[in-house]
Amino acid sequence: MLLRDETVLPTNEVIKKVLGEELFGVYSGLITSFTSELDLEPQWRYYNDGKAWLCKVVYRKKTILWLSLWQDCIKTSFYFTEKTLPGIMNLDIHASIKELTGNAAHIGKLIPLILDISRSEQLNNLKKIIQYKKESK
Repeated sequence: MLLRDETVLPTNEVIKKVLGEELFGVYSGLITSFTSELDLEPQWRYYNDGKAWLCKVVYRKKTILWLSLWQDCIKTSFYFTEKTLPGIMNLDIHASIKELTGNAAHIGKLIPLILDISRSEQLNNLKKIIQYKKESK
């Protein structure tokens, strides 16, 4: 996991330096999609429990996903409940994502869905999951 120094704010310049040109392009597309297409607000914050910067992505007051930066990918983490999980299985997304989610170990009452994003082509599946999460209660 990258961005572990509490004193270094995750500006675009810092993120570009740690991710490299290609992965930064994916990150930029992701953030642009969040803010202009999906009406989401990314909020970077340093968390002492994990000793790293994480980006909480919200829609109004609802947390949609968590984003973290890694050497070779951007991890996006969603959390669903038993009630909202079946909707994921009905989405038009790649079967491997559904399988991954169906087999995920529960964290209390929550079921994680973690995607490693490293290519722009993966954003389509991500957007469908985001839209579902925005609409679910």
